[in-house]
Amino acid sequence: MDVEPQVPQRKIIHLDMDAFYASVEQRDQPELRGRPVAVGGARQRGVVAAASYEARQFGVRSAMPSVTAQRLCPELVFVKPRFEVYKAVSRQIRAIFAEYTPLIEPLSLDEAYLDVTENLPGIASATQIARDIRARIWAQTQLTASAGISYNKFLAKLASDYRKPNGQFVIRPEQGLDFVAGLEVGQFHGIGPATARRLNDLGIFTGLDLRNQEEAFLRQHFGKAGGYYYAIARAQDHRPVVPDRVRKSVGSETTFQQDLTTIEELTEGLQPCLDEVWEYCQRAETLGRTVTLKVKYADFQLISRSRTFLTPVATEAMLGVVSAELLRGLLPLPKGVRLLGISLSNLEPVGEVAGRQLSFGF
Repeated sequence: MDVEPQVPQRKIIHLDMDAFYASVEQRDQPELRGRPVAVGGARQRGVVAAASYEARQFGVRSAMPSVTAQRLCPELVFVKPRFEVYKAVSRQIRAIFAEYTPLIEPLSLDEAYLDVTENLPGIASATQIARDIRARIWAQTQLTASAGISYNKFLAKLASDYRKPNGQFVIRPEQGLDFVAGLEVGQFHGIGPATARRLNDLGIFTGLDLRNQEEAFLRQHFGKAGGYYYAIARAQDHRPVVPDRVRKSVGSETTFQQDLTTIEELTEGLQPCLDEVWEYCQRAETLGRTVTLKVKYADFQLISRSRTFLTPVATEAMLGVVSAELLRGLLPLPKGVRLLGISLSNLEPVGEVAGRQLSFGF
């Protein structure tokens, strides 16, 4: 009989701001409160970067073409994004996290994992810590956050979606297996729509169905990811919360509800990904030498195109130029595009780059 290796019991919180960009705009512009708001461009080729909960009730979602969003919700108000403001608010929120634990793993501007097993205030209850943090965020920013609390990262992230907006949910150790068993596989973080369809084709619809599969079978059909699916079906995730981790690459991607068919649509659709990648580079004070464009066509064919430079991509404008060149290399489009992504790899700290470049003068 196989024995599961003993892993120290952790207390993990996943904090996720509610409709972050849109909520900031509603906070700063009182006339928008209670109204359906989309952050993004309203023009013909615009894309929704974020949607308020009022807009989501009409089916408006991030990464949706603006024309589609306007058709679903004729009263939709479009607001131009203000990324500097969002970054400033994100720094406020991170400062609150840091008063509770140094083990903070940011995922984006609006979400992070916290390991509060050992915490600075010495509070025994992770549920109470999450409640305190959410109250502090509201007091300082007038924005709401949702939290998931559990004994591993996978379950904590699942839990944070369970009481959105402005709520929190706990999955205790004795509840993990049953909680996962009742979910549809498409609800699992890490399983996208295409993979969910492949699982369904194999007769796997729920977490329980997934748990009934042999690991060898899952690896046969899904490669390395099959091992991950085998573990999460058993509510297992031994990944630690890693603060300030050294990353080899950073990337962002978006799946579109309607296929993109023109260079204008591709350029507009890729922009939020460029913004997110560059925001990470600024926050982490790192630069990369390799730019990779990821493209998934309407028939799920996946391709990538990349360029590597002798020196790092030093500005967001340069990243945009390189990405535009890679996009133009796709023309003429053989078919519609359902997913776009951009990544930077061969990352180096800015200080090392500056020192090496300075040495060229001697």
